[in-house]
Amino acid sequence: MSTRTNSPVIGLTLDHEPTGGYSRFPWYAMRENYFTAITRAGGLPIALPHYPERATEYLTLIDGLVVTGGAFDVDPALFGAKTRHHSVTTKNRRTQFELAVIRAAHRADIPVLGICGGQQLMNVALGGTLIQHIPDAIPNALAHEQPNSRDEAGHSVSLTSESELLRITQRARMEVNSAHHQAVEKPAPSFTINALAPDGVIEGIEDVSRRWFIGVQWHPEFAIDPGDLRLFESFLVACQE
Repeated sequence: MSTRTNSPVIGLTLDHEPTGGYSRFPWYAMRENYFTAITRAGGLPIALPHYPERATEYLTLIDGLVVTGGAFDVDPALFGAKTRHHSVTTKNRRTQFELAVIRAAHRADIPVLGICGGQQLMNVALGGTLIQHIPDAIPNALAHEQPNSRDEAGHSVSLTSESELLRITQRARMEVNSAHHQAVEKPAPSFTINALAPDGVIEGIEDVSRRWFIGVQWHPEFAIDPGDLRLFESFLVACQE
């Protein structure tokens, strides 16, 4: 009979790809540095396949949840939009699973870190809305799909005063990477904004009514800014409480 590890067990949502590339059959995928970031901070990462009907069962096995990013979008119908921008592409099975596990974790007060598209989905899961395509919605917007490598900074963000994110990172300004064309428009009722880009795009949200429930628009697993490491460390501490 196995014994439970002393390290917090962290579930990470996977990406899903159709046939082609790695396999002639559909396959799951995840960038290695997501797992590295969890391990470096003291956690034991495990991958969560997409079974929405088993979301609450997964939560009995983990101490915290990371909702990862990916090269796809949230279906605008899920946040009540009447139109759909031509740039929007979706992965419906993945989205349905992530919505289910986010909502279940929120109810159970299990710590959650949302990254890039994961942050956006956290917002939609709890009743918020999204900008479908930043270049069409924000005048003089930054290049949020940065042209340089994702392991380099694309722009800065300013952390809001008195936010939990500011307390955690100890950084009023962070240098971050940027790989998105959607963004939070209206935060869900339980969320407050914790970070903004210079063009006004919302870069982070948090729900202080929960033990630890934070989303960021960038990819802290690349550890570009000192605050990124502190974010994962704080997340893992919360998962041990």
